[in-house]
Amino acid sequence: MKNCEFFVDTASDYRSDFVVFPEMITLQLLSFLEHKQPSEAIRELNNYTPQYESLFTHLAIKYNINIITGSHFIIEDEKLYNVSYLFRRDGTFDKQYKIHITPSEKKWWGVQSGNKIKVFDTDKGKVAILICYDAEFPELARIAVSKGAKILFIPFNTDDRRAYLRVRYCAQARAIENQVYVIITGCVGNLPDVENLDVHFSQSAIFTPSDVEFHREAIASEATPNAEMLIYQDLDLNLLKRNRELGSVQPWNDRAQGFYKLMYCENNEFIEVK
Repeated sequence: MKNCEFFVDTASDYRSDFVVFPEMITLQLLSFLEHKQPSEAIRELNNYTPQYESLFTHLAIKYNINIITGSHFIIEDEKLYNVSYLFRRDGTFDKQYKIHITPSEKKWWGVQSGNKIKVFDTDKGKVAILICYDAEFPELARIAVSKGAKILFIPFNTDDRRAYLRVRYCAQARAIENQVYVIITGCVGNLPDVENLDVHFSQSAIFTPSDVEFHREAIASEATPNAEMLIYQDLDLNLLKRNRELGSVQPWNDRAQGFYKLMYCENNEFIEVK
């Protein structure tokens, strides 16, 4: 809790509107709990959900900042979900359930899939959250952006550089093909006493579309590889609008919609992405 507050406090010092934590940050708690089989241990984290929600609601209000809290495991109807929260600075919060579950999550923990990609209203516009593996499926980002999202937050958790690069390359692709900002962040360091989540590799970064209006190499900011640190960057949402209208390429507008369609199901109704 102290460590989380430190980063929220520091981000607030830079007058940030959002601060983003990595996927599965609460698995650190398993270092202090009685050792159990992974499938049992992961379910123990649900007992901390009230404290988790109370802590980040308090921090969002105290430091006047919107917090994407990586992800936490909760149990609903006896099913285990990997869930990312958005805590707004007005004291409200919302949840995004991870949709695409990795083979490891299924095998070790029995995590269940969410069934809806949400777009959240904030005081700085509409945003969406893709949890790790979800970023590797372009349809989800396209759906979120069709609903108005201008920023995609991708909290992730990877164990080595190859796994990290999968997330990174896909995140950069999502920024380019949808002409939006994409922020990624993951855990670094080791948890020797936590089975199945003992090593981590990460390099947090802020990506932009790849065009002359934006930063060179379409990277607004990035951390030192595999080092715990905070990065920050001002993002101009008006640039996104101008880029869609006047960019040297316009992948959002130039989709060959007469050739293929993307549809998704929401509230038992199929909706076509325009």
